[in-house]
Amino acid sequence: MVVHVGLSEVEQDRIFHALAASTRRDILRRTVSEELSVSDLAREYEISFAAVQKHVSVLEEAQLVVKRAAGRERLVRADPQRIAQARVLLAQYENLWRARVDRLDALLAEPIDEPPTL
Repeated sequence: MVVHVGLSEVEQDRIFHALAASTRRDILRRTVSEELSVSDLAREYEISFAAVQKHVSVLEEAQLVVKRAAGRERLVRADPQRIAQARVLLAQYENLWRARVDRLDALLAEPIDEPPTL
């Protein structure tokens, strides 16, 4: 079953790929409340500045963050509209799986017919 939220398959794949790494999820969490420079973000991780830039690029490709130039710095902030779309996407998958588990529960709750005695 395909889940539709107004996002193409490519957009959905990019969102899931972006959210697959804990560092990217943390960057997203940190930039929801404030705009941060890539340098400020990089200070918090034990990985190279270039690696943080790559993580930000993956988030940017998924449109989960917006990056803008401010002088020599690149500032990053989360995009609340795209995050809302991702939440809807995840909620639809949750509903899909809950419905499947509910059907399985109902099936398992059905009484088992006793085999005929000989």
